[in-house]
Amino acid sequence: RPCGLLKQTALNKLVGRFQLHQEALPHLPVPPLQQTLDRYLLALQPIISPEELSHTQALVAEFRKPGGVGERLQKGLERRARKTENWLSDWWLKTAYLEYRLPVVVHSSPGVVLPKQDFLDRQGQLRFAAKLIEGILDFKTMIDNETLPVEYMGGKPLCMNQYYQILSSCRIPGPKRDSIVNYAKGKKQSRHITVVHNFQFFELDVYHSDGSPLTADQLFIQLEKIWNTSLQTNKEPIGILTTNHRNSWAKAYNNLLKDKTNKESVRSIEKSICTVCLDAPMPRVSEDVYKSRVAAQMLHGGGSRLNSGNRWFDKTLQFIVAEDGSCGLVYEHAPSEGPPIIALLDHIVEFTKKPEMGKSPTVHLPMPKKLRFNITPEIKNDIEKAKQNLNIMVEDLDIKVMVFHQFGKGFPKSEKISPDAFIQLALQLAYYRMYGHACATYESASLRMFRLGRTDTIRSTSVDSLKFVQSMDSPDKSDQEKADLLRKATQAHREYTDMAIRGNAIDRHLLGLKLQAIEDLVSVPELFMDTAYAVAMHFNLSTSQVPAKTDCVMCFGPVVPDGYGVCYNPMEEHINFAISAFNSCADTNAARMAHYLEKALLDMRILLQAAPKSKL
Repeated sequence: RPCGLLKQTALNKLVGRFQLHQEALPHLPVPPLQQTLDRYLLALQPIISPEELSHTQALVAEFRKPGGVGERLQKGLERRARKTENWLSDWWLKTAYLEYRLPVVVHSSPGVVLPKQDFLDRQGQLRFAAKLIEGILDFKTMIDNETLPVEYMGGKPLCMNQYYQILSSCRIPGPKRDSIVNYAKGKKQSRHITVVHNFQFFELDVYHSDGSPLTADQLFIQLEKIWNTSLQTNKEPIGILTTNHRNSWAKAYNNLLKDKTNKESVRSIEKSICTVCLDAPMPRVSEDVYKSRVAAQMLHGGGSRLNSGNRWFDKTLQFIVAEDGSCGLVYEHAPSEGPPIIALLDHIVEFTKKPEMGKSPTVHLPMPKKLRFNITPEIKNDIEKAKQNLNIMVEDLDIKVMVFHQFGKGFPKSEKISPDAFIQLALQLAYYRMYGHACATYESASLRMFRLGRTDTIRSTSVDSLKFVQSMDSPDKSDQEKADLLRKATQAHREYTDMAIRGNAIDRHLLGLKLQAIEDLVSVPELFMDTAYAVAMHFNLSTSQVPAKTDCVMCFGPVVPDGYGVCYNPMEEHINFAISAFNSCADTNAARMAHYLEKALLDMRILLQAAPKSKL
């Protein structure tokens, strides 16, 4: 449970505290080579055939020989670890994000669905947006003054660096690799946010000349001015360019920036603290489809005819407030994982509930600046192509938000089982019942116990999880045996999780060895050219637990064409799930997965209630 080290004293500056805290954090270790290789073979057991396994065992034996390739690469990694603040973080940022060429939309950027707000018109929408901006600025004060309470996990302080990367930052497309700009520090700090309405972008100053932030009342007045000067609905959706394949967008970006006006406008967006998107209402849908539709709106905007042009997807943080009360956010994944984004969101949601502090003084506020774009025929053509590609992606995304009402994290806790392990095992059971075999499963584990730590992989498919799911529907196993296997599998998951957060998982270490070989300009070892490695890295289930105080759910697309993306927020009495798949794959279906998952959770509860806990 993250808890504050210092009481939130957002008024007193504590400059240098962040630096001191960061320097006290341990460095990410390089795990022992033999340990990783043993665990790699164990992780392969439930997902590949015995023949493939024996082939890989031979490759591992070759790789791990004394004085062999493995040891040489391991020494290189250990040298790198001694010389850098974190041996993994730069490599990970590049390989996982900046060099990834698929669009950030659906493929990389997660969305968050917030509870529906009770306003129904423009007035309510703008009031809520104003309060939301005030909440963002309140959180920003804590970041700027370094008074953000340090978070803890299992009594250990966590790296807080990601909080300093999420505001005033933006991704910039490049022909082979993107980059990130950050205007949070230094002399030229961002003083404005970007507001988008009807595909039109505005620069809104959110600080007075004395440095104090605008109040919600003042922000509301400014948002009304923006609204009233952007009523035309026939504007070119320039933001849609950011949804394209990264190489195509990089070309279009350079093209766009040839014009001085365009360049100024783009720089204003890149430098802003964040983006606030004032969306048109979503098409009306029935209650049970509603949340799934909002999830799609948050991920991609609903297509070129709806709100996809009302975004700048390279911006790290985009808050979305629609006229019908649907709201949430979408964020560019390169600078941060989900938890810091959720902490910011929890803070804002709490803030928006606070009553207004009296009337704000009426001061003359300048007209927000409209960002102009000169659209040449070539740019128009780029926009049309981006629209077509985006609409294909929109049609292809199959997403289902399921609120599981039967129980929440309270039940597994009452059985002394980790709620996360319980949910992961239910996913394993659902997948096995649907497909008759296990698959490589990715669950993100935080490495924030270490300086600049990002994530490693919890491989939820284990020898123990497979034994359990195979036994579950087997007539020759007693309930007691099944329950014991269930408990053993959740225990194994717990142990893998603990190992991962302590920097001892296998995935990033294996990646490091492979990248070390590439950096040393030696040939990539056979081990990484093996079919088994490809199978192990083909995550049909890509999952993440993102707990929040707010009753929200995060969502993201699958990471492989025939896979699922599953994100969940376990609340005390219910669990929010977002499940995604691609319509272009005949074998996957989000609603079907949701159905099997619900059944798995219920069956596992029945099993535990039927079989009293035996002494394991």
